Amino acid sequence: MSQDLIRETACVVVDKLRSGDVSPLELLDVVEKRVKEVDGKVNALPTLCFDRARTNAKALMQKPAGARGLLAGLPVPIKDLTDVAGVLNTQGSPIFKDNIPATSDLMVENLEANGAVVYAKSNTPEFGAGANTFNEVFGATLNPWDTTKSAAGSSGGAAVALATGMAWLAQGSDMGGSLRSPAAFCGVVGMRPSIGRVAHTPKSAIDRNLGVVGPMARNVEDLALLLDAMSGDYADDPLSLPAPTTSFLSAAQSGRKPKRIAYSPDLGITPVDPEVKAITRKAAERFAEAGAIVEEAHPDWREAHECFHVLRAFDFAITKANLLRTKRDLLKPEVIWNIEEGLKLTVEQLARAEAQRVGMTARAVEFFKTYDLLLTPTTIVPPFPIEHRYVAECAGKKFENYVEWLGIVYAITLACCPSLSLPCGYTASGLPVGVQVVGAPRADAQVLAGAKVLEDILGVRGSTPIDPRVKM
Repeated sequence: MSQDLIRETACVVVDKLRSGDVSPLELLDVVEKRVKEVDGKVNALPTLCFDRARTNAKALMQKPAGARGLLAGLPVPIKDLTDVAGVLNTQGSPIFKDNIPATSDLMVENLEANGAVVYAKSNTPEFGAGANTFNEVFGATLNPWDTTKSAAGSSGGAAVALATGMAWLAQGSDMGGSLRSPAAFCGVVGMRPSIGRVAHTPKSAIDRNLGVVGPMARNVEDLALLLDAMSGDYADDPLSLPAPTTSFLSAAQSGRKPKRIAYSPDLGITPVDPEVKAITRKAAERFAEAGAIVEEAHPDWREAHECFHVLRAFDFAITKANLLRTKRDLLKPEVIWNIEEGLKLTVEQLARAEAQRVGMTARAVEFFKTYDLLLTPTTIVPPFPIEHRYVAECAGKKFENYVEWLGIVYAITLACCPSLSLPCGYTASGLPVGVQVVGAPRADAQVLAGAKVLEDILGVRGSTPIDPRVKM
């Protein structure tokens, strides 16, 4: 099959699968060849499982064309934090360098039931901690726009696979921007959907919802297709939401234009690189071409840093405390710090943080009674040097810890809002910049529709995939 297929959109390739113009096995041949050509330059997909993928593809091809699910046999990589039966799942940690789960996460089972063919695991930092994708098991994932730069994280491998044509769609996950930040750094689209939108296997606590699973793609329509394939309510995840009566792909294609847009360069809580600010502001203002009123405004989320620090630390404590006790020497310093911060928390601190989150969410709901969408920069800086573990300062401000530079995305997490990172331009040095498109809680369809309108205005669709630009 022609390697030109890697440059087609996921929607076009799925149509070819449904019509029989191409088979799942042929697509696996195409993507395997691309991985062999490209991945040695960027290290996005360190674990491959093409034998498993071909077995599943052959089984899928025994079904009638109309019974192969929404994805109809499209190859999809899974982030290396998520269990895929029979496939190495390291979580980016030496502790789990030989871990092969016997069963798949509910999300993977549902994707495969909907026609996804899993062929690889995408690279991630240790336990997804830190917005730069490197670990002691597989090393660093490099940004294909400039291989001396970070791909962000923690879904860095997924974003790079998309940007380089090693994937048409990819699964990611997001707590403090973990799929939005890599999307911005790599010039692709990533969406943190509403809580419960994508069912997954609960671990450690039923109501862990700072982190969610979400779709990543090269354009808004492809992303909406994957969100449709991921959505639905299942008893195994008691907090999962029913799939909408109108598909997310239909919402993205609806042409529905927002009437009133808010833009905030910083949410009032963070410094921002001046070039990033200028590029995202210009992009937001172009909503006026669709007839929207664009104003500078944002909710009052001044407690975001304190609230996220506490709730994130608590999450690390309940999920990783035993590893600290038994495998401390194998954990990276940032993970140790986060677990220890969680173990020091008092009930009073937790109660205060939960109350802060309730207040932030209430103010978000009120804010979106006036505005259809809120736009911000996705990241406060352009892609930074790969050797920097995280962003230590921005615009003259030094950060207190390794996650504080992510406030512009984790404030959205705390307020329970769906949000999407959309490519919106490039720095003077040619690096991608993303604008964050945010909606009210559960307004996933509205976010997708608005993002597609802006994508059309900006004309950025089709700028990926690229061949890695190797720099020394």
